[in-house]
Amino acid sequence: MSEHAPVVIDVAGLALSDADRRRLAHPLVGGLILFGRNWRDREQLGALCAEIKSVRDDLLIAVDHEGGRVQRFRTDGFTHLPPMRAFGELWMRSVKGPEGAGAMLAQEAATAAGYVLGAELRACGVDFSFTPVLDLDWGPSQVIGDRAFHRDPRVVAVLARALMHGLLQAGMANCGKHFPGHGHVKADSHLEIPVDHRSLRALLGDDGLPYEWLGTVLTSVMPAHVVYPKVDSRPAGFSSRWLEDILRGQLRFQGAIFSDDLSMAGARKIEGRGVSYTEAAVAALAAGCDMVLLCNESVNSPEGAAIDELLDGLQAAQRAGSWRAREASEQRRLALLPVSAAPSWDALMSEPRYMHALELLP
Repeated sequence: MSEHAPVVIDVAGLALSDADRRRLAHPLVGGLILFGRNWRDREQLGALCAEIKSVRDDLLIAVDHEGGRVQRFRTDGFTHLPPMRAFGELWMRSVKGPEGAGAMLAQEAATAAGYVLGAELRACGVDFSFTPVLDLDWGPSQVIGDRAFHRDPRVVAVLARALMHGLLQAGMANCGKHFPGHGHVKADSHLEIPVDHRSLRALLGDDGLPYEWLGTVLTSVMPAHVVYPKVDSRPAGFSSRWLEDILRGQLRFQGAIFSDDLSMAGARKIEGRGVSYTEAAVAALAAGCDMVLLCNESVNSPEGAAIDELLDGLQAAQRAGSWRAREASEQRRLALLPVSAAPSWDALMSEPRYMHALELLP
């Protein structure tokens, strides 16, 4: 019935179970997000990714692999990438040297990081990473903190563009997050619903600028589970005002939109009312998301029952007409898949561009 596979799920272990295979074959499942529990070493990761593709070769295999404290794979040869703040700090060193020297070094280093990140993941069979973070480093947010490049949106945009160029060299798409900005609020949306009381003009004139400037090179965006009450009473990821009117309409963004994890506290209530995973998914898709993430429920719910609940509920919602598959959304999902084969790990290790990129990292 569906011609749109909007759900991204997870799996519990190092290999697929029969239940995992059944879920991955479901017509509403379009991708899988990996976590540290799915990692032992490169050989195992490559085998897991091959197993996933054997179920359906159009599944998007994704991971949160930004660098710093958000990097799922850290051993068996994977490069320990610095947090994004390190590139902003490198940029600022230009104050003591020739004009623009630090900025150029920072851009070269960010491109190198994007290439190393993307190339290492792709050599193991991973298609996509949810990066870069476009949030501004205002200071209060511990959940963002050093994941952000800088406080200045100009520095953020230039360094993010450089990192995305490195990803592109590795054959990987990108994801700017968390629209329109998570860095100004102290609350962690994993645990509660943050509220940002700034006006639309203030938000778009500062935090939103990287999205405006990078709109033509961003291949996907993830909105924040943050409420901006002067714009809409709903969190941005459930708000058609934010996603359709502002992101797509005003900022002319054409790529895919992912919800953030629906199991986060910031997604468990909409306008003060507790919602099921199905209700949250329908709300996100109706607001303009192309894909919805449900993370960690393969281990947090008995035998992954919450995943089945979401898939069954979304199918029922589709039959009832409360959610309709969109061909454009499916095309945006498919556009995130790599279009060419990646070199093997051994071939990558001797590649001149890769070896040079390692030398440029801060």
